[in-house]
Amino acid sequence: MAKIKTIEEMERIRCSAAKLGHKFVFTNGCFDILHVGHLRSLAEAKKLGAILTVAINSDESLKKLKNMSQPVTCETERAELLAGLSCVDYVVIFDSLTADETIKRLKPDICAKGTDYTEQSVPERETILSYGGSIAITGDPKAHSTKDIIAKIKSRV
Repeated sequence: MAKIKTIEEMERIRCSAAKLGHKFVFTNGCFDILHVGHLRSLAEAKKLGAILTVAINSDESLKKLKNMSQPVTCETERAELLAGLSCVDYVVIFDSLTADETIKRLKPDICAKGTDYTEQSVPERETILSYGGSIAITGDPKAHSTKDIIAKIKSRV
């Protein structure tokens, strides 16, 4: 899919965006089961700039981060689902537990996180502030979660 890029491709896109003065917005997460809370957060993040890039944890990093044997949805399908959203311009997959390295390479103008975070609790906060980036909290109050969806499904089986 044309929206799914490598980090090297994203660096070139970021460079072009900067030259054109386009605001580059970045967010990251697992997105293991895509839900309306994700969509609302992404749609609001898109309004902050010209380009919205979503970085997703690889299957390996997701297993470590969430202490699970397998993600519900594999990384290529998670990337494809996100790329199918009109508010998402690009998707990139990263292998580490946090998006620090990806953020260091792309230096987004704005890093958006959902309402389960505060500006102070964003794991990549120091990296973002180190180059002059800003943090935005986007989406509606935390009323949707993958964990709750899984629990609801299990209770009905």
